[in-house]
Amino acid sequence: MLNVRDMLKTLTDHYTKRPQSNIGKLLSILSGQLNDLDQTLETMLLWRDIDLARGATLDNIGQNVVQPRGAATDEVYRVLIKSKIARNFSTGDINTVIQVLAIAVSADYSEIEIKEKFTHPIAPEPAAISLIRLPLSRLSASEIDIRQFARILQKTVPAGVLVDAVELQGTFAFASGEVPEMDAEIGFADVDQTSGGLLGTVFTPAKNIDLPI
Repeated sequence: MLNVRDMLKTLTDHYTKRPQSNIGKLLSILSGQLNDLDQTLETMLLWRDIDLARGATLDNIGQNVVQPRGAATDEVYRVLIKSKIARNFSTGDINTVIQVLAIAVSADYSEIEIKEKFTHPIAPEPAAISLIRLPLSRLSASEIDIRQFARILQKTVPAGVLVDAVELQGTFAFASGEVPEMDAEIGFADVDQTSGGLLGTVFTPAKNIDLPI
């Protein structure tokens, strides 16, 4: 940030170097304008980052990867852009699908697990997968709806492969034995609902065809 006193020091001794002088007042006006310009340029540089860009700047990033915004908020749109970029490089194998999902919801690879359904002991499917592990907190933090997330997953897998189910893990757990256990993070909540574990959920995507609405 430019300072008037520092600017005055760069002048030759031919000029008075008091901030209250005419030249000091002129440089004060100039420094304010230059600082505003510097802040604008810094913001433009920061907004090249998907995680920091907002509004029309984020729209421009989405256009570069051919990802429409629709009615999505900036937070949800970031997830769509990240997943679209990752899908563009996807080879369709399970490891790549995990990478796409991890990038979309800012999760670690180890937090996600996908299984192929053809090995299912009861209802095997020749071309289907199930997302059997992903922390629910990751999806909640991304602000994306579970149905939208399931669509991202379906668009990431190869054509003809069905996403059979999406299982999101909570943190709630019962005691492991007969001895009473106390854990404010994973046990039952208190009266004010300020502690306790979170329940998970399982989502089975509909097999209906998406209509152009």
